[in-house]
Amino acid sequence: MANSASGDSVVDRIVRLIAAFPQDVGALQLSELASRAGLPLTTTHRLVRQLAGHGLLDTGPGGTVRPGLRLWELVNRTSPALALRQAAMPFMEDIQHVLNQNVNLAVLDGWEALFVERLSRRGSVANRAQVAGRMPVHISSAGLALMAHQDKGLQGEYLEQFADPDGKLTKDDVRSLLAETARQGFAQLKGVVDPDTWGIAVPVLNRRQRAVASLGVVVPLREMRLQALVPALQTAARGIARQLPES
Repeated sequence: MANSASGDSVVDRIVRLIAAFPQDVGALQLSELASRAGLPLTTTHRLVRQLAGHGLLDTGPGGTVRPGLRLWELVNRTSPALALRQAAMPFMEDIQHVLNQNVNLAVLDGWEALFVERLSRRGSVANRAQVAGRMPVHISSAGLALMAHQDKGLQGEYLEQFADPDGKLTKDDVRSLLAETARQGFAQLKGVVDPDTWGIAVPVLNRRQRAVASLGVVVPLREMRLQALVPALQTAARGIARQLPES
């Protein structure tokens, strides 16, 4: 039920408020939170007070606001990503132990790869993928591995709306990347996000051969062990798939 001048509901405004917290920022001033959420300051103050009463947000000195511990608790208690992470972790640890580089786990959410887990060690190469962070499909090996193993209808919807804000790729370019990824069984992107890194990802496939997740690594651009890396990732991806509920 809408009860505001803009027509959005209370639920809409709460979601906008919680989603307004940027990645890697622990707390925001109330006024900045209101601005990022596109809400009046008085509305933000009222909603923050109510959410803080339930432990979903925390308020601090000087008008700061941060996500509450109970929000984390509730999300992790019921999230489908929890089962995926638990199934994947032993395999990710094995891959990391061998490579001593970043290993990541992602799912497809809309037209982006959403990273649900990442393992890294001191001395490993730069990796822009962060837990709960997102990357567009076309600039991440994880995203390509995920989209290339979806049904044709979803791929068609993705390509229909595709536009590269940097103007470097066309729909035909992305269509070719997806076809190549599907044919090879893995995705690779060299120096796209960081000039000195190479992202490689494979799909975690369900019984219908659709990708429910992707398992990837980020290695130095000089890394030349593709013939060894891909089979190791594919073996791990099959192991993860066997641990997941049927879907």
